[in-house]
Amino acid sequence: MRTLCASTLIGEFFIIGFAGLVAMKDPDLSTSTVWLVSGIAMVMCVLLCGMVTRPGGVALGWALQIALVASGVFVPTMYFMGAVFGALWWASVHFGRKVDEAKARFAAQAQSSSSTADAA
Repeated sequence: MRTLCASTLIGEFFIIGFAGLVAMKDPDLSTSTVWLVSGIAMVMCVLLCGMVTRPGGVALGWALQIALVASGVFVPTMYFMGAVFGALWWASVHFGRKVDEAKARFAAQAQSSSSTADAA
C-alpha cells in the first residue's frame, strides 16, 4: 500500500505546485498567501509518504484529498484534478491493502511449506 499511496502523493505534490502558479495570477490573492498554503500542502504530501502506513496516515491522506477538491474555489480546474486524485487515492488504498494481504498470504504459505519440508 505504501508504494501506491506514495506515488499518488508525489503526483499531488506537483499538481499543488502547478496550481500555486496558476493561483498567483489571481489579483485577489497575495503571492505570499498562495505559496504559504501551497507550500504547507506540498510538505504535507511528502510527509504523508512516510506516514501512510502509520495509524491515521490514510485519514490524513483523505483530509488532503478534501482540501485539494476545496481548492477549486480559487483554481476551478482543481475541482476536476481533486476528483481525479481522490479516485487515485481510493484506488491506492483499496488495491494497496489487497496487495499487502496477498503478500502476507504468500509469505505464510511459503513459511508453512518450508516448515513441512523441514519436518520431512
